[in-house]
Amino acid sequence: MPPVSIHPFLRALYEDGYYPDHVLDRGRAILLALCERVERERPAGLAALYALTQAATEEFNDLQAAFEAAGSEIETVAREEIAEDFGFVARAYGFPDADVEELIATREW
Repeated sequence: MPPVSIHPFLRALYEDGYYPDHVLDRGRAILLALCERVERERPAGLAALYALTQAATEEFNDLQAAFEAAGSEIETVAREEIAEDFGFVARAYGFPDADVEELIATREW
């Protein structure tokens, strides 16, 4: 698996003009910060991982207003892409059995 830092987070959204790059950049930063936090804290199990991913999910919750201000929103395509990237992070750090819905359980989108 390539290094997490070069993973094309939110790639499908960057390819779609409906989603503003400046807001996606903030989302990508949230995912990269999550990776850094997982590396730093090394969660011992799924419960600890879920605590980290759900905190990052709450940061995505806060991005909703920025999407809306730019004439966009976190809708079906965006929800699926974001969830996929959370799943990627879990797998990349040795949690292949993580439940994606649990990873993003605190989502409001």
